[in-house]
Amino acid sequence: MRIARFSIDGNVAFGVVEGDASTEGGPVLDIIKGHPFAEFERSGQKIPLSKVRLLPPVLPNKVVGIGRNYAEHAAELGNEVPDAPVAFFKPSTSVIGPGDPIAYPSFSSEVHHEAELAVVIGRMCREVPRERVKDVILGYTCANDVTARDIQQREKQWARAKGFDSSCPLGPWVETELDPSDLGIMCTVNGEQRQLGRTSDMVRSIEDLIVHITEAMTLLPGDVVLTGTPAGVGPLNVGDEVAVTIEGIGTLTNKVIKRG
Repeated sequence: MRIARFSIDGNVAFGVVEGDASTEGGPVLDIIKGHPFAEFERSGQKIPLSKVRLLPPVLPNKVVGIGRNYAEHAAELGNEVPDAPVAFFKPSTSVIGPGDPIAYPSFSSEVHHEAELAVVIGRMCREVPRERVKDVILGYTCANDVTARDIQQREKQWARAKGFDSSCPLGPWVETELDPSDLGIMCTVNGEQRQLGRTSDMVRSIEDLIVHITEAMTLLPGDVVLTGTPAGVGPLNVGDEVAVTIEGIGTLTNKVIKRG
């Protein structure tokens, strides 16, 4: 099931995406009653997807990122795979949705794309045992962990490098019925392939990551865990269009603009 968050005529709602580009008339949204973090009903009121503006599929309280979870990516930046997962935060103000602009930060001259599988948490949880991890996950979406690489290398903490406004595109929706263990991940810039990998190449699995994170903190419904990026990260420039495609989910596209 694909669950999208959208706006139409100034109203914000969640809906189940039905159909695809090959469907006559295109995909539609069946508006749901309530929100996807509890039992919900479909209203039967359907709107063409082309008539709405897709928003970030969730508004997370926090985004927990994991660094260097693909060995080839760690190596391309001259790093080793750490002994334990390296966690960092991206604030809620960094989150944007599909089609929203990435504003190039004025304090950086080297901004990179990082295509990632994002895990969306479905219920409040802490100290989650490995065998219960699937029970706390709502689903999965595409993410771009946009990073000011020069700032990341210059500063010991990654807060500014990875937490600036518009540095966390998410979307286009949450896929709730998906095996995330071996999915293709691709990033293109202006149609040119930059990254191509598979989630099976992760150093640590989603189960490992959720167990590790919830040992330390409570995750809330709508929180997002970024699972790391495959090799091939590279620069973005003003005017570029960057797209993250994940098998079984869809494509997240954003354009880079000059920060006003």
